[in-house]
Amino acid sequence: MKIHHAVLMLSAVAALLAGCDNRQSKNEAATPSTSVGKEIDDSVITAKVKSALMADSTIKSFDFKVETHKGEVLLSGFVDSPAQVYTATEIARAVEGVTSVKNNVTLKEGSATVGDKIDDSIITTKVKSALLANPNIKSSDISVVTHKGEVQLSGFANDQAQIDRAIATARSVEGVSNVVNKVAIKK
Repeated sequence: MKIHHAVLMLSAVAALLAGCDNRQSKNEAATPSTSVGKEIDDSVITAKVKSALMADSTIKSFDFKVETHKGEVLLSGFVDSPAQVYTATEIARAVEGVTSVKNNVTLKEGSATVGDKIDDSIITTKVKSALLANPNIKSSDISVVTHKGEVQLSGFANDQAQIDRAIATARSVEGVSNVVNKVAIKK
């Protein structure tokens, strides 16, 4: 636990130091960015939402992906019932600092076998690797969940072109039967 806290602190300091030299040349156009403080706040909100989801006995066994950007929480993953989708949304909304919740959770169709789960894990790993290998995709902002060969991409991207590249990359992975896009464009 101490190591985890130390890593978080070192990451925050490194991010802070990296942002110190924020000079802009006269030829560069000003572009909006997220501050280090906002990035840390979003990380805290993400952790709180994940903890709250894990604390609820009706949904804690599901693999939810939680991303936060400027207080907007994006939920994705697969669950068994519409009630679980609703519960996840309400839990996320109740977390301090959450400004809005976009629920992209999908209902599972049929039950998965152990073999399906192993295959889905392999597909997820292959898709994540393919996204990471593509220099035109900021893959750290995109999550991947797979259920019975269907890949769900979620998270935040800078623009539609980045989303399109992520979808095309995921579709090119062997074993992917369908790609569901739940990626939102950063505001």
